[in-house]
Amino acid sequence: MPGSGPELPGTDVLCTDGVITAVGPGLAALAAPGCEVLDATGLTVTAGFVDAHRHVWQAALRGTGADMPMSRYFAEILGTALAALSPAGAFEATALGAALALNAGITTVFDYSNATRSPEHTDAVVDAFDASGIRAVVGHGAPPATADVRRLAGRTGRVTGALAILGPEYDDWDTALAQLAFGRDLGLMVSAHVGGGCVRRLHDAGLLGPDLQLVHLNAVTADDAKLLAASGTAVVVTPTVEAVMGHGASAYGRLTDAGARPAFGADVVINNPPDLFEPLRDTLRTARLRTRSASVPAAADLLRAATIDGARAVGLGDVIGTVEAGKRADLLLLDGLGHLRGDRAGAVVSCLTAADVRTVLVDGHVVKRDGQLLTRPASS
Repeated sequence: MPGSGPELPGTDVLCTDGVITAVGPGLAALAAPGCEVLDATGLTVTAGFVDAHRHVWQAALRGTGADMPMSRYFAEILGTALAALSPAGAFEATALGAALALNAGITTVFDYSNATRSPEHTDAVVDAFDASGIRAVVGHGAPPATADVRRLAGRTGRVTGALAILGPEYDDWDTALAQLAFGRDLGLMVSAHVGGGCVRRLHDAGLLGPDLQLVHLNAVTADDAKLLAASGTAVVVTPTVEAVMGHGASAYGRLTDAGARPAFGADVVINNPPDLFEPLRDTLRTARLRTRSASVPAAADLLRAATIDGARAVGLGDVIGTVEAGKRADLLLLDGLGHLRGDRAGAVVSCLTAADVRTVLVDGHVVKRDGQLLTRPASS
């Protein structure tokens, strides 16, 4: 798959203690005694998808906002519903969101978590991710709770911490800068929603960089997109939600034209499918209709965006995102393309859906097998 060489038919992937240790033909002889063998004949093996921006707790509200504008979203979802969310509710909602993601082949999610309203809520969110089997980066959405954020910053392993802030376009500039400095002092990725108007100011203040994740950027200019690309700032688009809720045209084309590598997020499921197939395909269609773009992406480019570019955008580019030795064994076995002899990467984007995700591994553990999820987290 993109990022780890050409497509290789008839190839084995050997995983040991959660790590990919070899990729090539005839690896059965290298496996330890008793090693489980997954027969992927006719299937397509890729790295797991990375959802770089999702409000996971909103899984419990799936389908409630088909016609909801942003004004109602703030009042009803981030107001009424969030205020009523108990720690037990946060556990159940997060567990549901993790299950929806895994079912769709998303092995890693960056959770911009509004649900971390108290230490008990934070524990519930982390416990739900731990129990689900997914890899998660929990972006703590309550920056004043510094002790709670520090606690998250100390986590290692499959569930780690980040900081989710309102950002300089939705909060006081000095407050946003203080929060950014706080997150960086802790070594955390810092995520913020932005329209794009703050990019030049962040650049002039020397604040852009790979540990800053900017989401949406619908109003970003071509010149400011070049600043983001040159600084390696993580950028994430959520095109289906952006279209439905009136954010504006997706910035994907402007970002790629400038040399940036945007990742994708499902964002919210109140009015959006809980997978990445839909936003990837929507972007492919939209990009091919655009006449001002300097480059038209191949479908396979979007598979890269959902894997290696997503991994980089959540701070895990050295850990996951490609099928190569040394990376964690987060893998998908996809059905529906066994008749093809080439360009399966493009076909994954253009033709498949969550129903084609047969088997999912996270850290070398099978969490979905032959179309059935295996994890069923108990109530907190």
